[in-house]
Amino acid sequence: MKIGLAVREDGVVPEPVLVLIVDDERPLVGVIATHLEREGFVVLEAYDAPSGVEAAERDRPDLVILDIDLPGFDGIEACRQIREFSNAYVVMLTARDEESDKVEALTAGADDYVVKPFSARELMARIQAMLRRPRTDGRDVVAPVWLRDLRVDLAGRLVHRGSDDITLTRTEFDLLATLLSRRGSALTRRQLLDAVWGAEWFGDPQVVDVHVGHLRRKLGDDAVHPRYVRTVRGVGYAIARP
Repeated sequence: MKIGLAVREDGVVPEPVLVLIVDDERPLVGVIATHLEREGFVVLEAYDAPSGVEAAERDRPDLVILDIDLPGFDGIEACRQIREFSNAYVVMLTARDEESDKVEALTAGADDYVVKPFSARELMARIQAMLRRPRTDGRDVVAPVWLRDLRVDLAGRLVHRGSDDITLTRTEFDLLATLLSRRGSALTRRQLLDAVWGAEWFGDPQVVDVHVGHLRRKLGDDAVHPRYVRTVRGVGYAIARP
């Protein structure tokens, strides 16, 4: 079996991609797994939330496809638990098309969501776009970047306040790193989508607002009186002025 690869922007072939599918609809899991394996991905399966969280912690997948309605507890709670130990990409599957449900999924730490019913082609396009997302890895940065009392280690992808570590998801860290890379400039939602999610990503631009909100909460920031990330009305976001 050929092995799925996360295609880097420079075309370099990196490493195998392990995908965990967590859904109690076994026929649907089979369909998704078949399409993924045809593209060369390595696939694991789980059919309830507790087993999914256990598999995610044991096998450390690169990507988790997670249904919201699951036995044991729901996918939102499963996503929260997975985020406690994993930085994997998470795509939520939901039969609910309400905005509040989408926001809840993103706030729990999901990178993207797909509403059922969906085509396998759409899901594969979302996955491929996600795996091509350019990452700000900070390899050329010699010293950490300071943002007020925060020390942002771009190379190690870590954020510290004093002796305390602040745990961010990949998306949250990439948003912060992107804003820091353009310090002094306001970035539109489209610019942030292109930089963090990739130019080929398609979906609701509201995903930026949700993840910025989550980033602010973890940093202890205030949208009204921001210390780290400020809203530029009618434009997007920027690093807060000293």
